[in-house]
Amino acid sequence: MHSSHLDRIRLRISVWIPKHYHQEPVLSRLTSDHHLTVNITEARLDADSQGDGWFDLELWGTSPQIQEALAYLQIMNIRVWGKPNPDGDAWHV
Repeated sequence: MHSSHLDRIRLRISVWIPKHYHQEPVLSRLTSDHHLTVNITEARLDADSQGDGWFDLELWGTSPQIQEALAYLQIMNIRVWGKPNPDGDAWHV
């Protein structure tokens, strides 16, 4: 039987990644460790790329994968804005 919690869903979020994470593969870990498909829809970086970065992301995965990825971002102290649950794709205002 196909379980609905295993269906792939899309979550759109914005994240702020501090400059001290420049050498840390934060976004690639969302794909490698949490098995999500990540689409960067917008990125805002300083001209010299030495400051903080803001990214608008689309995350595709199962609800448990997305929840684990959001927990990882929280542990890394990365600010996340977006829909508070992965049951839709609208931007949270």
